[in-house]
Amino acid sequence: MNKLNKTSKKTNKKPNIKAALSLATSALLGTGVLSAGVAQATEADEWQFDSAFLVYSEADRVSATEAIIAGTKTFANDETLSLKVTIDALTGASANGAVAQPNAQTFTRPSGNGQYVTPAGETPLDDTFHDTRVQLNAQWTQPLSDNITGSVGGHFSKEYDYLSLGVNGNLAYDFNKKNTTVSMGLSYFQDTFTPEGGIPKPHSSMLVGDSSSPEWDAEFAKTRIGDSDDKSTADILVGVTQVINRRMITAFNYSYSMVDGYLTDPFKVVSVLNTDGLAQDYIYESRPDSRVKQSTFMQAKYNFDDSLLNTVADVSYRYMWDDWGINSHTIDTRFTIPVGATSYIEPHIRFYQQSEADFYQPYVIDEQAPIGFVSADYRIGEMTAITVGAKYGVVLNGGNELSFRLEYYRQTPTNAGFTDPNALNGQDIYPVVEAIIAQVSYSF
Repeated sequence: MNKLNKTSKKTNKKPNIKAALSLATSALLGTGVLSAGVAQATEADEWQFDSAFLVYSEADRVSATEAIIAGTKTFANDETLSLKVTIDALTGASANGAVAQPNAQTFTRPSGNGQYVTPAGETPLDDTFHDTRVQLNAQWTQPLSDNITGSVGGHFSKEYDYLSLGVNGNLAYDFNKKNTTVSMGLSYFQDTFTPEGGIPKPHSSMLVGDSSSPEWDAEFAKTRIGDSDDKSTADILVGVTQVINRRMITAFNYSYSMVDGYLTDPFKVVSVLNTDGLAQDYIYESRPDSRVKQSTFMQAKYNFDDSLLNTVADVSYRYMWDDWGINSHTIDTRFTIPVGATSYIEPHIRFYQQSEADFYQPYVIDEQAPIGFVSADYRIGEMTAITVGAKYGVVLNGGNELSFRLEYYRQTPTNAGFTDPNALNGQDIYPVVEAIIAQVSYSF
């Protein structure tokens, strides 16, 4: 059985197929050390390290830098230990949910200390957005019998105002001469959110005024319901991986996720407009305290013959739906094309389309102010997004691998059928988000 692989320094090493497939299942559950494809294999008693530095920059909005180091050690009996450390920092301006207006708008910062002004005709952005995250993942994988592989792992992530702890486990069973693998994975996460300024009261009005006045703190406290809240997430994933022939491998997964607890974004508001479309108030959003998400995922990898220089095509499709009314389609395509004997280029294109949540509204009219769930967060609105780019990799002396990735991302929110009042004519209610992604990776 031949495993499909891109050009890599690992071609002279014995692959650990079962461990790789088990790690792939963990990755799809969000806890794996490597990507959701087939993990790279290593020789027994040898560490394989993968490192990367990534920069993500949106035009006039959020910028992020991320450093990753992951290590995998394979022991003599096919046991593997995988460790991963991720450190990232986010800065810039983040949309607060309010809509653009023909006049300047004043907002209070999430902490309650200070205010900021958005000029007329611009999307309101909170320019104090910043965060730093440290994330640790660990995974232990070992054969339980000739055809069964088990894996357990842990997750720790800490941000300025967020703590996430998680565990996972999965089993993989090989049959059909080990050309077929069925797997099942479970994971559980417990997250605690302690936003600066506390948890806003849903539908309460944003307090605007002189934050240095003696009455300010008492009035601001009336818009809060606590200092922190939490949520839990339980995921289950079942999958089948099938080797079709020496050139092709396919995978199919189904996942079910249940989230309970605090799911509202405490930093988002909704504009309350009069019938002419002018802002009269800004209220804090409100989302359900539970969410059930389901998805199916299909992937195929195919290694073309020598006439196409052993090009490997990797195509996947994911469909997701939930009880918030959101459904999405994701098509992801990569071609790994060898360039000479020691390098390759990997063109990449990804298309994403999403419908809006049932309670999504870009704004509310004063006479129809909501008493239920409402959010103007464009991330749960109707949108399409596309990512295009390429990666170049080269095998260096000694077998180490260096790669560079550069991609362009464009997210286009769309109107889900709302009729805008007169004052919003000419305003950019659904602004496009563009970003550049650059990454340098080194494997050794």
